[in-house]
Amino acid sequence: MSIAKQYLKTKPICKVTFTVPAEDAKKVAVVGDFNNWNPKGSMLKKLKNGTFKGTFDFPKENTYEFRYLVDGNYVNETEADRYQWNEFAGSENAVLDL
Repeated sequence: MSIAKQYLKTKPICKVTFTVPAEDAKKVAVVGDFNNWNPKGSMLKKLKNGTFKGTFDFPKENTYEFRYLVDGNYVNETEADRYQWNEFAGSENAVLDL
């Protein structure tokens, strides 16, 4: 798993690319407090090599909790900026610091 950040010079935006190796998975989405934990509109595209990938625009200077939804199961990003305990989920969420 990986996250790549590209900050735009002309706009207060950061393009974030999420990459999830999941050859056997049918669906992978990135969900978090930026989309009310709803996978609609945040599905990653499956590439020929079995990796799921997607790029999304986020406002800079914000922090977001997120997880991957892999075939209905929540998975944390191994290369997250940090982790945050979430009482509602009863587990840690990955955190994206922009």
